[in-house]
Amino acid sequence: MQIMMGEPMPRQPGESGNNPETYPSYLSLGLSELQSRAVRAMEGLSRCAGCAVACLADRLSGTTGDCRSGRYARVSGFFPHFGEEPPISGWRGSGTIFFSGCNLRCIYCQNHETSQTDEGEEITERQLADVMLRIQDLGCHNINLVTPSHVVPQFLAALALAVPDGLRLPIVYNTGGYDSLATLRLLDGVVDIYMPDAKYDDDQVGLRLSGIPHYAKVNRLVLKEMHRQVGVLQTDANGVAVRGLLIRHLVLPGHLSGIAGIARFIASQLSGDAYANVMSQYRPCYNACQYESLDRRLTWEEYAEAVAAARSAGLWQGLPSVSPLDAPGFWRL
Repeated sequence: MQIMMGEPMPRQPGESGNNPETYPSYLSLGLSELQSRAVRAMEGLSRCAGCAVACLADRLSGTTGDCRSGRYARVSGFFPHFGEEPPISGWRGSGTIFFSGCNLRCIYCQNHETSQTDEGEEITERQLADVMLRIQDLGCHNINLVTPSHVVPQFLAALALAVPDGLRLPIVYNTGGYDSLATLRLLDGVVDIYMPDAKYDDDQVGLRLSGIPHYAKVNRLVLKEMHRQVGVLQTDANGVAVRGLLIRHLVLPGHLSGIAGIARFIASQLSGDAYANVMSQYRPCYNACQYESLDRRLTWEEYAEAVAAARSAGLWQGLPSVSPLDAPGFWRL
């Protein structure tokens, strides 16, 4: 397990500007409700439909599901991350916990060593609770759950153990965006910041590149539910996120990912004020080079067109300025 430690920088009560008795939101929810949700989620592992794959594996008895996970969460590492979006990383870092396994099979996955293998260590809920408390001791702004869709039961059980021990950091749910609506409802009032991907505008592209059906359809329902729960992204006086939705879209070569349709959906069905990070860092990884359309990086023109499409749809928060001066950092056809 990769653990990077720094000198503790304890957060002061009320530093975020929110009421320390009712923020993060799970404090308002109450311990008994947290425990009840954890029990319900754990029971669901016996016929697992915890994510949109709904493989129905008996993970409670140790059988692994399509996500390559069984009864216990597997963690490959945790540490303060300073490379997330500025509202997430702030200046103290985001306390990322990288879960092994994934419910997607993206052929270009940049974290395939973790998502598509058995890398990492199985840990108990008590150990996961201690990880979250250690992240708090390091002074991070939040607990950032990376690829958590398949381990929500374990997280909820760990949270119910960590809260009595003093956990007071908001939860960032950092997901590929192929989640179960029933699972998201268990997280209502628990998660303050949702950070989902919106990968594809076309279900067939999702099937071909990520190996799962109906990605676009499921993802739009997921985004709507997340937005219903937390609304647009809100930050404190220091620009650090305290609540809301931050959507990520990785632009693929040849505009395979369909940014125009995704941006129109976000602006029209969620909010024109939604925070959307249109990302340019695609590079051929994992099995991407087996596909001609994915065997190169983006061109500057492709990325500029993607950002322009998002702006044209009415989005603005999170979008970068794009200048021809950026062009040398991109692929040239």
